[in-house]
Amino acid sequence: MLFVIPMTHAPDKKDNIKERAHSMASELVSKYDVSGIQYAINDNGSITLSDSAGVYDKATNTPVTKETMFGIGSVSKLYVTAATMMLVDANKVDLDKPLTTYIKDFTMADERYKEITPRMLMNHSSGLYGTHYGNSMLFNDNDTKNHDELLVRLQSSRLKSKPGEYSVYCNDGFQLLEILVERVSGLSYTKFLETYISNPLNLSSTKTPLDNFDRQRLAKTYFPTIDKALPVENANVIGAGGLYSTAEELSTFSEVLTGKRADILSKKSAKAMQNPEYKKGVWVSDESNNTNYGLGWDAVSLAPFNDYGITALSKGGDTIMYHADLIAIPEYNISIAVLSSGGSSIYDTIFASNVLLEYLKEKGIIKDILPKKTFEPSKQVEMPSDLLSYSGLYGTVDSTINIDMNNGAIKLPELEGLIPAQKYVYTGNGKFKNSDGSAVVSFDKQTNGKTYLKLNAYLDFPGIGQMNMVTYEYQKLDVNPLNDQIKQVWENRNGKKYYALDEKITSIFYLDPSVITRNISVDLDHGYANGTKIIDENKAVNAVEIPIMAGRDVFDLNFYKLQQEEYLEIDGFSYISEDAIKPISGKKMSTSTIKPDGHARWYKIDEQSANQKMTVDAPKSGGFAVYDKEGTIVNFSRASDKNSVVLPADGLIVFGGNVGDVFKISLDSK
Repeated sequence: MLFVIPMTHAPDKKDNIKERAHSMASELVSKYDVSGIQYAINDNGSITLSDSAGVYDKATNTPVTKETMFGIGSVSKLYVTAATMMLVDANKVDLDKPLTTYIKDFTMADERYKEITPRMLMNHSSGLYGTHYGNSMLFNDNDTKNHDELLVRLQSSRLKSKPGEYSVYCNDGFQLLEILVERVSGLSYTKFLETYISNPLNLSSTKTPLDNFDRQRLAKTYFPTIDKALPVENANVIGAGGLYSTAEELSTFSEVLTGKRADILSKKSAKAMQNPEYKKGVWVSDESNNTNYGLGWDAVSLAPFNDYGITALSKGGDTIMYHADLIAIPEYNISIAVLSSGGSSIYDTIFASNVLLEYLKEKGIIKDILPKKTFEPSKQVEMPSDLLSYSGLYGTVDSTINIDMNNGAIKLPELEGLIPAQKYVYTGNGKFKNSDGSAVVSFDKQTNGKTYLKLNAYLDFPGIGQMNMVTYEYQKLDVNPLNDQIKQVWENRNGKKYYALDEKITSIFYLDPSVITRNISVDLDHGYANGTKIIDENKAVNAVEIPIMAGRDVFDLNFYKLQQEEYLEIDGFSYISEDAIKPISGKKMSTSTIKPDGHARWYKIDEQSANQKMTVDAPKSGGFAVYDKEGTIVNFSRASDKNSVVLPADGLIVFGGNVGDVFKISLDSK
């Protein structure tokens, strides 16, 4: 943007911060797969910065405005936490009484569930496995199935740890808080938010999927292989991540969280949300970090603000398509909200942190912005022999690795999806560093008797800033010897894929089948499969108890057979083995019908049908998806509105809809 400033006037501080923020926002749009971003700063009740970058709609090049709405993902957890704390203020809820006091039909197949309290749901220490994702993220579909079935699904579930032992991110806890609010208040959660939060704050753009509002206000979302904007995303896990809002309204809501709106939430309850709850259980040593849980908050002492003697609170959020971050500084009653279509909450958090630091500098609250951390190339030294005891089997969710300390170095796979696989060399003081010194790993034996691989890393994101994370990545496991019979059964499954049968065809997960496909990876030498401990021929159970983030969303594997075909059950959802999937009919005309079990129908694309043009006459309630042999989506009818596609060799097709739906399929070799 080019503009002229008259020589008689110097730019004011507001213009300076606006320009710097817009420059960083433009970097996100140009380099980090963000189509549109919106941000706002609230300073003592006034919006002092509100701006955006990118577009609301790529087709028309319409810009994002302050009225554009976005999904805020897990920032929604702050709303259900605040709603629960409002009930605490009204003496209707005690955070430390059993959850069964308020949800009397809450039961689990693990007697320890009786120890779970509302506080443990808020600070992620309940011991629940993590997230029931099934039928939660849907296109143009606000079905409450996920919410309605949660208590039933939990009845057959067990806990991964003793309630209160440690905190690890858990979405189901906030779904249970949503149910608690409904049971205690007698209102639907959507109505409670409208009555007790949105109306008093005059929030006209803060909505749930169950609200009636103009969906055209939502920023458009995109997927690489779909050549148009996607349908509206409904995150039907409202308590955990289902709200829509704007940056201005989110920053306004932050005043409730910092105790400045005692008419809505008491100062005492707002302060309680800011307590360092993470310290109550097993945790990494108290270092500068981007994660340290309060009640609802991801961080109650966010780095790098602690380097300036400032306590900042933070909550990030991601759905499939939308991303968000909120940072609040209670001491100065300043907050920043950032919402984006595309990108990541990590990018939004880094952007928010750096814009807020610039703002604090302009206000004179901090003198200077500290330079980013720099590192020296690692210098290897001789490793003490006692560290060899840390060699061996380690596990995390979905995988195991063998850590072998070879000549004072260890090789690790990709970490956090951000740090590439590489070698770490011993540099002294029990630490191993990567070649440039920006990532450090070490071993911690914790008070629960478990040994963890600890990561302390600084990540650079050109154009937007740097982030520090300290976390546990892996847990040391014992070898689990298997007899020959069990080995043979699991060896036959190794490398096999299993495909989801119960996911609605409106599910966004069909765009990227990593969630609806289970790739079985068996570690026969140690007795594990996908990070779970093999128990017998058909069952493997979660083996890891890792605090913070890496131990979230664990699962058990349960295999069973129907009519000689093998299926996999996880969290009450069924998956069919790739061996049981038949080829699509090669005839010019055929049909596929959704059977009484309601399961999706999967088909292989063999030589007979490959490279033919398939056209599907689908019922209104139905849809289909086609994947190539690599699992990349070629066409998803519910997103593309296209009913024809050329079938890729060795790919897959899935049809889904209501029971009895008939799909008329025609193939054309032309």
